[in-house]
Amino acid sequence: MTERIQLPTLSTEKDFDGDSFSPIYTTTVTVTGGAAAHGRASGRARSADGVLDLDLRMPAELGGDGRGSNPEQLFAAGFAACFHGALSLVARQEALSPDLISVAATVGFGRDPGDGGYLLRVDLVVTWPGVDAEVATPLMEKADSLCPYARMAWRGTPTTITLAAS
Repeated sequence: MTERIQLPTLSTEKDFDGDSFSPIYTTTVTVTGGAAAHGRASGRARSADGVLDLDLRMPAELGGDGRGSNPEQLFAAGFAACFHGALSLVARQEALSPDLISVAATVGFGRDPGDGGYLLRVDLVVTWPGVDAEVATPLMEKADSLCPYARMAWRGTPTTITLAAS
């Protein structure tokens, strides 16, 4: 018999009115370059707690060997999991079962026609058997407004880049 996993105690209420960002959870993942000294091509990603520890490889479509995870897969997994969590939360608030919900995130890596740089594009597809579109659509919209990954996609994310002291 497996132990039941506790649901998070997060809410959809606007119960924070502080003046600045207030982190609830913080994690650090460090990527090293591996044999090619290129994190994306031959790197290793390891979380500070050691729970995540995996090889990174370029997908075959980008000239790599495809024998490891790549940043787009990891981003897609994070986005899909986060959106699923937000949708599950709002479903429960409406007394709907989230048991059959699945979220597929497709992440496309490509060139920006505006400046030639690189961009990501994300497409989410929600499967929710037994729930009509008229019921699911407003809940997906609410989940979109709650999910930090979705908010990052349409609002941007404050980012700092710092050189560590050597």
